[in-house]
Amino acid sequence: MKMKFFRSALQTNQTSVSEFVLQGFSDLSWQLQLFLFVFFLVIYIVALLGNSIIVFLATTSPSLHTPMYFFLGNFSFSEICYISTTVPKMLVNFLAKDRSMSFISCAGQLYFFSLLGVADCFLLAIMALDRYVAICYPLRYSIIMRWRLCIELAATSWIIGLMVAFGHTLFIFRLPFCDSNIINHFFCDLPAVIKLACGNTYGSEVSVFLAGVFAALIPCLLILFSYARILGTILRMHSVGGKQKTFSTCASHLISVSLFFGTAISIYVCPNSSHSAESGRILSLLYCVITPFLNPFIYTLKNKEVKGALKKLLGSK
Repeated sequence: MKMKFFRSALQTNQTSVSEFVLQGFSDLSWQLQLFLFVFFLVIYIVALLGNSIIVFLATTSPSLHTPMYFFLGNFSFSEICYISTTVPKMLVNFLAKDRSMSFISCAGQLYFFSLLGVADCFLLAIMALDRYVAICYPLRYSIIMRWRLCIELAATSWIIGLMVAFGHTLFIFRLPFCDSNIINHFFCDLPAVIKLACGNTYGSEVSVFLAGVFAALIPCLLILFSYARILGTILRMHSVGGKQKTFSTCASHLISVSLFFGTAISIYVCPNSSHSAESGRILSLLYCVITPFLNPFIYTLKNKEVKGALKKLLGSK
């Protein structure tokens, strides 16, 4: 029912464009495109396997039934869906001559990409707040981070993603598209689609900026606040071992946050004139493909609990 309403709403924009063509990396040589196909296929498979393992361990391992790994499981599940919204179509376009995408399919891709991107932003902020409570208020941690609150926080991230993505996609795809239908990108991204719209797109560009501020800067400020308080607590610790253990626990999350927010803010919050189409595609690859690929390694290589649960799983098998 919702999809029918979504489709009918988009089809009232009197546009003459029925499909889009994703230019992607078509300007590269065939040999280089074939190499990139194999390269990104391997990255995609590893990202799916790595994040699936984290979701499985967070769900089945009793030692990981804590708020920290509950949020990490949600985040890894989101990353599986996130990378799957863009990479499969990109891989097909490396080999196919026809790089077209229907109007509704493009809108659907942008919708799910926005939904998962916004959810990721807020999940990362919640994970930072969880570490803040665990490190700064260890004796009250179980009281503050009760399971009902954890479920509500995770659900709120997904609900905000649904609302922002629906409103954003509906607003953009109700604009008329009259002339060119060639998207200079490897997926239907917000700035690339807006450039093809006819007439005055100022309102749409303001919408992208405001959504970027809401979905990126607000969670980023929450993360900065959390880690500023965490840093203050670490500096007051007398035990060197305690400092190292606490910093090691937070370092993986900081790496993931830096990769994700750094590239996302540069595209959706900074002006479009600040980077070319080519640099925009490279930045998009960082947060669409590379970040989901690296996250399983970031959260497991220095995480004794996850490595212990994985060893138990492999040992039992």
